[in-house]
Amino acid sequence: MARESKGARTKRAAEVFELLAEEYPDAHCALVHTDAHQLGVATILSAQTTDVRVNMVTPTLFERYPTPAHLAEARPEDVEEIIRSTGFYRNKTKNIIGFAQGVTELHGGEVPRTMKELTELPGVGRKTANVVLGNAFGIDVGVVVDTHVKRLSTLLSFSKEKTPEKVEGDLMALFPMGRWTLLSHLLIFHGRQVCIARRPRCEACVMSHLCPSSRV
Repeated sequence: MARESKGARTKRAAEVFELLAEEYPDAHCALVHTDAHQLGVATILSAQTTDVRVNMVTPTLFERYPTPAHLAEARPEDVEEIIRSTGFYRNKTKNIIGFAQGVTELHGGEVPRTMKELTELPGVGRKTANVVLGNAFGIDVGVVVDTHVKRLSTLLSFSKEKTPEKVEGDLMALFPMGRWTLLSHLLIFHGRQVCIARRPRCEACVMSHLCPSSRV
């Protein structure tokens, strides 16, 4: 296959985005939340587990600890019991309580709206900060790169990088800033429903003609 020019890749990326946006008009963050604090906590809990699993425990967690101030004062053993099924529950408990303490003590109970301030909070890396900023505040500062986004970016030849940070950089260079948050949702929806890791359904893919890895 001939080497693709930067301009051709950008044009193909725009076509991929439009096709996926038409295919998944309801693409959204699957973590159930009502505010930025809840989304931050849910995103921290989502590490190494599914959004479905997280959504099973957060109603109880948020009912018992409805604000950052409440969660900041929680007994770790009580939180551990609620979130145990999400895995790595001791470390996650430490992180979400630390997150709540940081929001309460450093920001007056309001989740900050900058990447720098967010990533200074316990348990918050760039991915979690991108989720919160993009979905709770509508601020596009980066692309959320999870396993689906990373895998599809490779299959689509949008990135050859191995780390989420470098894949994110490639995607940010390829797509306009205003599309970054939605791009993640579209790739995640497609990765879950059609481009499944072990059995990709290329015959059902709306962008198979634009995908270098297509089997059809």
